[in-house]
Amino acid sequence: MRIERAAPTVKRNLYSVKMATYIAEMARKSQVARARTRRAASKIAASREVRKRSAPRAGASEDAPYHHGALHDALLEAAERVLERDGLSGLTLRAVAREAGVSHAAPTHHFGDLTGLVSELAAIGFRQFNRAMEVAIAAGNSPVERALAKAKAYVAYARAHPGMYGLMFRTERLDYSRPSLHEAAEASFAGLAGAVGANRQEEIAKDKLTLDQAAAIARAWSLVHGFTMLLLDNRLSDILERAPKGTTVETLLEAMLKATIMGKPQGS
Repeated sequence: MRIERAAPTVKRNLYSVKMATYIAEMARKSQVARARTRRAASKIAASREVRKRSAPRAGASEDAPYHHGALHDALLEAAERVLERDGLSGLTLRAVAREAGVSHAAPTHHFGDLTGLVSELAAIGFRQFNRAMEVAIAAGNSPVERALAKAKAYVAYARAHPGMYGLMFRTERLDYSRPSLHEAAEASFAGLAGAVGANRQEEIAKDKLTLDQAAAIARAWSLVHGFTMLLLDNRLSDILERAPKGTTVETLLEAMLKATIMGKPQGS
């Protein structure tokens, strides 16, 4: 009789073991599922936080951190890349926003409109240009050497930054009432007047010129600027092909300048 009673007991024990195993397995799967859900939720929250930090905030300060620097500066860096790559015609607020990886409203928030953006960009160009001129002048030992060095640096800057150089002298696209652009452009003119005055061995007040001084400044600028524009438009290639072997843009420019400064043709 004890044997007959033991059979149901054994069955019940096996059933209990199976049920316990099943419950444990389901509990394990449930824990795995909850862990996956938590990880997915964490990723979504992290992604939202990144987008929230990256998006421009209404009323945000121009000094608010953004990527590698302030959003204001990042937009100007993006604008310079677009300008040099796509030209002035391709420089739009949307193109700049796309290049910087921000919303289309960001450039408008910081610069107002396209005129504001290109004016601030031109100010950067003039500051870069002015620094290049200062370095060039420091390398010369005499007024003539400094004038030659400055002219070569002028052309070199334009060749390295053709888009920026073209923008700097597109007055109809710029707002010179903006302090940054006005200050940078005035510094550039002062540098030109100073170089002409040094060559003439006289002090030139940039705010009040004699007719002779004005003519000298216009002549010097016309010479170098005209040469630069011909070069950028590839209009000097025919002259260079006809010139003596080994003539470069730099040697052609130097010969022009020496003939003008010293009053006699080179090689005569």
